[in-house]
Formats: sequence, structure tokens, C-alpha cells
Amino acid sequence: MPTMQRVLRSRALAALTSPHGVDRYLEQLNPMWAAHEVRARIVSVHREVDVPGHPSVATITLQPTATWRGHRAGQHVQLGVEVDGARRTTRVFSVASPESGPGDRFAVTLRANPEGVVSRFLVERAQPGTVVHLSQAAGDFVLPDLVPERLLLISGGSGITPVMSMLRSLHRRTHRGRITFLHYAQSPDHQIFAAELDEIRRSGHGTDVHLLHPELGDPNLSPAYLERLVPGHRDVLTYACGPAPLVEAVQAAYAGAESLRVEYFRPPRPASGTAGGEVTFGRSGLTSANAGTTLLEQAEALGLRPASGCRMGICRSCTSRKSEGTVRNVVTGVESALPDEDIQICVNAPVGDCVVDL
Repeated sequence: MPTMQRVLRSRALAALTSPHGVDRYLEQLNPMWAAHEVRARIVSVHREVDVPGHPSVATITLQPTATWRGHRAGQHVQLGVEVDGARRTTRVFSVASPESGPGDRFAVTLRANPEGVVSRFLVERAQPGTVVHLSQAAGDFVLPDLVPERLLLISGGSGITPVMSMLRSLHRRTHRGRITFLHYAQSPDHQIFAAELDEIRRSGHGTDVHLLHPELGDPNLSPAYLERLVPGHRDVLTYACGPAPLVEAVQAAYAGAESLRVEYFRPPRPASGTAGGEVTFGRSGLTSANAGTTLLEQAEALGLRPASGCRMGICRSCTSRKSEGTVRNVVTGVESALPDEDIQICVNAPVGDCVVDL
């Protein structure tokens, strides 16, 4: 570690800058100076898809601070922005660029969610030079250290980003095997990375590219279709990412085969029935009748602002301690009554009385 970094991360300097920390002071001098936190400067904003009447898609290239440790292909990052002076809002996005090392530039590709603060700001308003806040890369949806000769990558919509990172990384490594890349988009005009994928399709690189558009009559996923496309597909290492219906169709085609890896952002299911009981947020001393919604939603309804990121159980930034009560994971349906356990409040709803340390 360079001498300056050792000084900036020393206990002595941390004590001198308490309670705010050294990064608060460094940020005032230069937003790209950091001892512990990760920030990034936007280098460019490239529009990938711009169909009238539909949310736009853009690739944001980022130059991170020296504190960025790099990422593995398929991982995601929490990205935070402060819009119009409001409190920082954080959301999770997959990295689209090839695997990176410490301090390396990388890119995220995202769709401007009509109801999303972060995605809309980045796609529609962000300019080169804008500084954003980052987490380190995380996630287990990654290539193995030893990549097999045969590989199948399946995606739909903006779920293309992590598998595109994998494909780009394998090409940069000059992977010698065969890759099948299968992607579903709403129409050819909605195709993300269209020009690059067309170049890969024409030039080969050991990759078979299949771009499908169901509204044009292209086939939907089925075991028979995958078997025609990739004979013995159940024994081929496969990565799938996209909307829940697509990923669930892939899971059905593999029927529990160990070769399948999946990732998808599935929104929490709405609560049904009567929840009962009371929810108590111990640290703030607030109590309310259990509304049956997630603990994050109930906390926000009382005016609390707990940390959160993806709001779908992916990033774990909302993890809090439940001291009493039973909760149900609204994504998996699993209930837990363990005392003093850490839970993700964005995807857990109380069943009866519940006490959370917020």
C-alpha cells in the first residue's frame, strides 16, 4: 500500500477526524480523493436504446477512485446519487464491462425506470464530470475460476448486462471454447448492444449469437428448443438473467440440473390476508399496527429512512436486526421466528408482533 494511503487509513488520522471521518474532509478538497469510501466520476453517457414511448437505455462509463477493488464478470454495484439536493438515493446495477482491476474504469448499462430516481437521473440528466457514490462490487453470479470449454449465456431485456460482462471478459481472455449467447428483446429496436453483438455474430470469436424477438414470432424458451440449439444443454454450464418469466422458463427447462446459474430481480409479492399484531422499531421508539407490507415500507410510512438499495433482496444494504417476532420472506415465502437475527427488511414482512432495531 502506498505511503499516503497508509497515512490516510491510519487510526491516528481517524481519531483526529472523528466523528465525520477522513473521507468527509477529503471529499471537500477533491471528490475523487478517498481513503475508504468509493466514488466515481462519470466519463461518458452513451445512449444504447431510444425508442419513442419507451424508457431509454444508456451505458454510463465510470472512473472510480483508487479505493475501487475491481469486479468479477457478472457482479453488481450499488450506485448512489444526490438529485437536486435531496438525500442520497442508492440502487443496484450490474456491471456491463469486462472484469476490472483496482482503480480501473468500468461501465454500467441501465434502463431509465419511469418510477426510478437513480436510473432516470443517470440516463436522462447525468453529464460527464458528475460524481456518484459506489459500493465495492458484490454478487456470486460469476464465472468460475476454470471456465469450461462449452458455455451457454441466456438473457432477456436489461438482464443482458451481467452476461455481456461475462462474454466481453471471455473474449478478452481469448477463451478457446464455444459460447452460445441467447438473448430475448421486445423488438430489434429494443436490442441493447445491437451493433457489438452483430459484429460478434459476423466475426465469430467462437460465439454463436441468437437474438430473438417473440413479437416477431421467434420461439419461446422450451426444453426442446434449447436442446436443438445446444445439444446436451442440461450438462452445459449455463447462466441466465432477465425478467422472472424468462428465468423461470429456463429453470423449468433444466429441472434442477446443477449446471444452471440464475439471477433476476424479482419484486416482492404484495401481502395478502390479515397480518395482525404490532410492529415496533426499537431504536426510534415507534410502534404501529402491522400493515402486512415489508418492514422497509412500514418503517418509511412512519417517517423513518433506513438504508436501502435494490429493494428486492439482492444488495443486503437494508440488513437490520430483528430481536423478536416472526417474519416472512415475500420473495421465497420462507418464515423465520429466530430471535436476534439479521434480516433484509426490504423483502421481509412481519407475521404478527415484531420488534426491529431501527
